[in-house]
Amino acid sequence: MKQKIDHFNEDTNTQRRDFVKKSLIITFSGAAGIRLLSGCKDNDEKEEGEGQEVSPPEDLMQEHGLLNRVLLIYDTCKTHLVNKTAFPKEALSNAANIIRTFVEDYHEKQEENYLFPRFQKANQLTDLVSVLLQQHQAGRRLTDQIIQLTKSQTVTDAENQQLIQLLTLFNTMYRPHEAREDTVLFPAFRKIVSKNEYDSLGEEFENNEHKLFGNDGFEAMVNKVAAIEKSLGIYELSQFTPQV
Repeated sequence: MKQKIDHFNEDTNTQRRDFVKKSLIITFSGAAGIRLLSGCKDNDEKEEGEGQEVSPPEDLMQEHGLLNRVLLIYDTCKTHLVNKTAFPKEALSNAANIIRTFVEDYHEKQEENYLFPRFQKANQLTDLVSVLLQQHQAGRRLTDQIIQLTKSQTVTDAENQQLIQLLTLFNTMYRPHEAREDTVLFPAFRKIVSKNEYDSLGEEFENNEHKLFGNDGFEAMVNKVAAIEKSLGIYELSQFTPQV
């Protein structure tokens, strides 16, 4: 009788150990599978995020950020001219050339060739588009004069006063100009084009940028702006924090 009981206990223990062993295998296998699926999902999301195209308004708004940094450069140069303090003159000429090549000859051409005609065709915001186009043309006239005045190594007092006025006019116009585009024109653009057209324009914007400025066109232009900021001592963002 005792042998039967011992044999029964031994079988029970063996079955218990087998059950625990199988449970652990299933648990670990399930956890590994979950981690594997989770990892695949994370990779898919990462790849999807990396490959996602920038929308046309987002692209233009990023370029407005670069424009704003140049406007700050203009403000700084104007302050030096007003106070008659020394500053690297090439900072102003380089900034004006960025306005001409990147903002006027590229960014504004994108708006004029792709956005403005579609608003006019849809008969939407036509008055705003008309004013924006007039301001583009006025901005180019201002830039012509700024570039001309910064070519000379020696500038007279009269020319300094003219530069001060030109920089003031430029910044006074462009800050409300880009603000109206960002808050009115660009948000409305999505409503007047189809999804396919909207997506294809994003790709076309990017292709145009690469043709003119290379694969890292925007990033290279940001670096140029940063170099000018450093030469003027206005690169560190923390210096604009008020002590309150």
